[in-house]
Amino acid sequence: MGKIITDFSAVSTVGLDLAKHVFQVHGVDAAGQVVVARAVRRKDIIAFFERLQPCLVGMEACSSSHHWARELTRIGHEVRLIPPSYVKAYVRRQKNDAADAAAICEAVTRPSMRFVPIKTIEQQGVLMLHRARALLVSQRTALINALRGHLSEFGIVAAQGGRNVAALIALVTDQDEDCLPPVARPALIPLVRQIENLEREIAVFDRRIAQWHRGNAASRRLATIPGIGPLTASAIVASVTDPSMFGSGREFAAFFGLVPRQSSSGGKERLGRISKMGDRYIRTLLVVGAAAVLRHARKGGSSSKAWAEALLARKPFKVAAVALANKTARIAWAVLTRGEVFRNAPAQAA
Repeated sequence: MGKIITDFSAVSTVGLDLAKHVFQVHGVDAAGQVVVARAVRRKDIIAFFERLQPCLVGMEACSSSHHWARELTRIGHEVRLIPPSYVKAYVRRQKNDAADAAAICEAVTRPSMRFVPIKTIEQQGVLMLHRARALLVSQRTALINALRGHLSEFGIVAAQGGRNVAALIALVTDQDEDCLPPVARPALIPLVRQIENLEREIAVFDRRIAQWHRGNAASRRLATIPGIGPLTASAIVASVTDPSMFGSGREFAAFFGLVPRQSSSGGKERLGRISKMGDRYIRTLLVVGAAAVLRHARKGGSSSKAWAEALLARKPFKVAAVALANKTARIAWAVLTRGEVFRNAPAQAA
């Protein structure tokens, strides 16, 4: 199973490679010498770390890392979560569990390394609501597309948008309509029932997310920003444990992949499309909210109408929406770090 520990007090830093059943442990002493390198089964991992003196434990940030970070912190260890992409540079030669654990142990001690804050159980619970809701929304979209495609074969086409699906559903469920052959209607009825069931389930998720949003002060402050509603605000608060870890609003926007990808060299800056790194779900919510703000500004209903019109005059609509999403993310960082609500300044925005 690997090297056996002879002196538990000698271990100062541990790299832990997580898995489903068998975890790989790589521990070194204060001088950097390897003290332990072995595999530990899941059921024995807590007992293993209870025998160690309090030490620094590094893990790659993943779905189960926050749970294990809370458990190891509870028994006295200092736990740091590292983005997996940052660990890759420290892997030597071939990739395997032992090499990954050694790389994590090396990366966690680097002074310039960036770490992922440990989420609380409540934050993970709220994010689970968002992920489950997003899954149901994608299933609803697939069913609606299937329904539209089947009906288009009979020349029945409705306008784009979820609001126009009701007309198609009414046509399918109305037995008096003769635009569908009798053999086709039983094939479409189950799709309609699934869409209606998903609509009800999504509405339940919306109410639960809104209820949590109303009980969280930081989420309510974020909702004062144009383009951010309860859904986006609660997702940001649940995902960003410590906003002060970002040095500026630009770093916060870069966390969601809303900054240009750079390919600069020789003192010449070359900026491309947005990097699309970070959280895709929150980035999507921010861009959709920014697009709604721009459409509202076109109608003259926004206090920052002049800024939006100037942006739309220079850039296409979708490019302007991404730019506004970047600005919204920077404002969200300021609101979270200062503990204040958004204060619109029409003159400054213009």
